[in-house]
Amino acid sequence: MTMTRFVPFRNGLGDVAILQNRLNSIFQDFARPEAASESLAMGNFVPAVDVYEDAQKLVLKLEIPGIRKEDLDIRIEGRTLTIKGERKFEAEEKEENFHRIERRFGSFTRSFTLPASVSTEDVAAVSADGVLSLTLAKKPEAKPKQIQVQVAQAAEPKQVEAHA
Repeated sequence: MTMTRFVPFRNGLGDVAILQNRLNSIFQDFARPEAASESLAMGNFVPAVDVYEDAQKLVLKLEIPGIRKEDLDIRIEGRTLTIKGERKFEAEEKEENFHRIERRFGSFTRSFTLPASVSTEDVAAVSADGVLSLTLAKKPEAKPKQIQVQVAQAAEPKQVEAHA
């Protein structure tokens, strides 16, 4: 019979933190749409997006600093909104003293399935201060309708005679 010796964690919280960091690094590679090692060499990136809606519209805001409008392609096919773009590396900035380049360059694609309540005909795209805002109006039948409650006039009470 083989006996195995149980060795408890040396520092419970420290070991859990190390394990958590290792798991996070593994899952970050899966969370990115591009393959981790190839994409870093190519410089692809995925811009962050905020999506919110109110009674009249659906709004998407993407962070796209340094991307010109000529380098954006926004399309709606069926119920799918696709945004493609490219941030080009600025070759004229190449200097001998570059120590680090952390900004991502390359192309990106983001796709979103639109709800049936959104009109694909009424779309506005505005880029300001490095943020692309896409506003999609909701269909009139999807907008909430307030229904007024009518108060009926109370009829005069009828006199009922009692018969004995």
